[in-house]
Amino acid sequence: MAQLGWVAGSVTLFLFAVVTYYTSALLADCYRCDDAVTGKRNYTYMEAVESYLGSRQVWFCGLCQYVNLVGTAIGYTITASISAAALYKADCFHKNGHSADCGVYTTMYMAVFGISQVVFSQLPNLHEIAWLSILAAVMSFSYSAIGVGLALAQTISGPTGKTTMGGTEIGVDVTNSAQKIWLTLQALGNIAFAYSYSMVLIEIQDTVKAPPAENKTMRRANLLGVSTTTAFYMLCGCLGYAAFGNAAPGNMLTGFGFYEPFWLIDFANICIVVHLIGAYQLYCQPIYAAVEKWAAARWPGSDFVVRQYHPFAGGNFSVSMFKLVWRTAFVAVSTVLAILMPFFNAILGLLGALAFWPLTVYFPVEMYKRQSKVERFSKKWVVLQSLSFTCFAVTVAVTVASVQGITQSLNNYVPFKTKL
Repeated sequence: MAQLGWVAGSVTLFLFAVVTYYTSALLADCYRCDDAVTGKRNYTYMEAVESYLGSRQVWFCGLCQYVNLVGTAIGYTITASISAAALYKADCFHKNGHSADCGVYTTMYMAVFGISQVVFSQLPNLHEIAWLSILAAVMSFSYSAIGVGLALAQTISGPTGKTTMGGTEIGVDVTNSAQKIWLTLQALGNIAFAYSYSMVLIEIQDTVKAPPAENKTMRRANLLGVSTTTAFYMLCGCLGYAAFGNAAPGNMLTGFGFYEPFWLIDFANICIVVHLIGAYQLYCQPIYAAVEKWAAARWPGSDFVVRQYHPFAGGNFSVSMFKLVWRTAFVAVSTVLAILMPFFNAILGLLGALAFWPLTVYFPVEMYKRQSKVERFSKKWVVLQSLSFTCFAVTVAVTVASVQGITQSLNNYVPFKTKL
């Protein structure tokens, strides 16, 4: 909001919400081939793409999906570590005053988050971790409500920052027009990342029971999810901008626009960490499942791969040695990459850009056209192609801006010495 301003910021949030809901509804209808109610099931996003668009596009889909899922794991590790470090900073500022040097390195917090994910990564598949998803959703509501409440209180009581219709001003908040353009495009990437869930939509839909038809249930879930998150985004974005103006921090619960009540800020950051523990697993489950399915097919007679051990007598929990080693290695690598690239907003912008066009727009649109037999150059075909091309142009521009932001951050970066 600070980069885009009142008008463009609000309009952009709304447009991303509309596009995401529309294309997610199209994608939900592609869960089954030919007929959305009685057709053959597609258990993963890649299976759906192969069924409708053929094997050529599966490789592109797989590359986009798994690069984004891995990137999301890295992004969540960075975000969780920042919130965990903010707990120390909030307590430090409360005890020593707001001008105290309370800087803290985030590397240790990333390592601790990674260790926790090694444990949680041994959980079963998406069908059996509904409780973790519910817990993550409750945490998300909690810290979002706290952020909205604190921003509203700051707006009412003051002091508040300077706001403008066009966002940050050249020569005042940013150095020149080039910096304004780069930061504006990165802001679009951050908004895109906030709506990026299409990459796991088919996998989630596969857990839905029928009747009613899975696509109908998923359409209602999409509407409820997008509407609720957009309401919170609008509240957080608008009230946060009203409170801090063009100097708004990238993360208002860790950027220390708020210092008191410190215990409430602590609680909000704890909620963020717990939420991201659950969200990390939700986004990584498709990666785990794909590799384990491939390994089982490649080495069907290997005890290391297929033999299941039951560490708890009488329980349903089981684990194979391959699962233990592979998932632990994945978490370790993603944690190390997060430590090496701890650039919060730029990384989120890049992830949002890379996921938005191919996974949120292109594949759902192409599969829908094939399923509904949309005639070439018909009115609907032109509208869908225009939507896809526009989103592609946005993705390219945001990707370039995010890479520029990361490159700029690297100029002053010392490995393993990132401070919050």
